[in-house]
Amino acid sequence: MADQFWALWWVWGAAALVLAILEVLVPGFVFLGFAIGAAAVTALLLLGGGGIGLSPLLLVFAALSLVAWLILRRLFALPKGQVKTFDHDIND
Repeated sequence: MADQFWALWWVWGAAALVLAILEVLVPGFVFLGFAIGAAAVTALLLLGGGGIGLSPLLLVFAALSLVAWLILRRLFALPKGQVKTFDHDIND
């Protein structure tokens, strides 16, 4: 019964939503990578992957989360050694 609970698409969809909200509160692309992985598992389950067990689902989730995080980091992170600095006030 517990293995069937993890095969429900809405559980993964809710996890993706919660992780995306966490990304807004704690930026850094980590939670967004996990949210993309959970959304991908949701899509997999909606497209007919309901017979997949928990272990393969977790493997797909982990692999896609890592790939998404690496892509996000490459696209949006600053080059190595650079730090964002602000030399003016937003109210000026």
